[in-house]
Amino acid sequence: MSLPAGFEGLIALVKVLRSDHGCPWDREQTPEQIKTYLMEEAYEVLEALESDRPEDVCAELGDLFFHIVFLARIFEEAGHFNIKDVVQAITEKMIRRHPHVFGQAQVSDSEEVRHRWHEIKMAEAKDRGKAQSSFLDSVPQKLPALMRAYRISERAAKLGFDGPDVEGVLKKLDEELGEFKAALKREDSEKSVEGLGDLLFTMVNLCRFIRVHPEAALTRTILKFIKRFETIEQILRKQGRHIGSVSSEEMDAIWEKCK
Repeated sequence: MSLPAGFEGLIALVKVLRSDHGCPWDREQTPEQIKTYLMEEAYEVLEALESDRPEDVCAELGDLFFHIVFLARIFEEAGHFNIKDVVQAITEKMIRRHPHVFGQAQVSDSEEVRHRWHEIKMAEAKDRGKAQSSFLDSVPQKLPALMRAYRISERAAKLGFDGPDVEGVLKKLDEELGEFKAALKREDSEKSVEGLGDLLFTMVNLCRFIRVHPEAALTRTILKFIKRFETIEQILRKQGRHIGSVSSEEMDAIWEKCK
């Protein structure tokens, strides 16, 4: 079967897969099922970016793009919209969101661009009859908690609800840690959970102040932990031993050597 080149070819491919003479599995897919695959593919793109291998990023972007076109095809079959409508809509949106590029608006720096972006976004929501009751409503509820905390902290700071400086955040961190320790000592499970959440949120604020995204910082630490753990496994394997048979004290000693 011959298909057009480029973007049109991908659209045609998905149409064939969903057709009566296409793939039974592809025909059975629903938006609810595709939602799961979209999330997986998006995270695989992030993982590829961490690998610093352009060929992996290209491949994973392709997988993600395929699922976007596939999802649009399902909605097209239901008579709602097609992938070209999606492309047209996002093009028009980006033009509206960049009046300093495509219009006469003037901006002094990137911070003003971000501020105007959110103003335009809220105006668009109002025009659609979805006026936000809070400036924080623009942060999607389905975001992972760490990312959502960062965005909420960022939005609140734009309205002046913020600490004075890094030292102020560090002082707040010490305060929250003290409250958490006190709750643990009292064996107050509810306050302990609340205190732990406060600690995490304050850490997110600290990340924002030093311009480090918490997801990036935590991902880096996770990768470092995995690398060290695998090194321990390799050391023990060479000794003919299994990691499950090693005492915690010996494990700690090997861990320190791996740092």
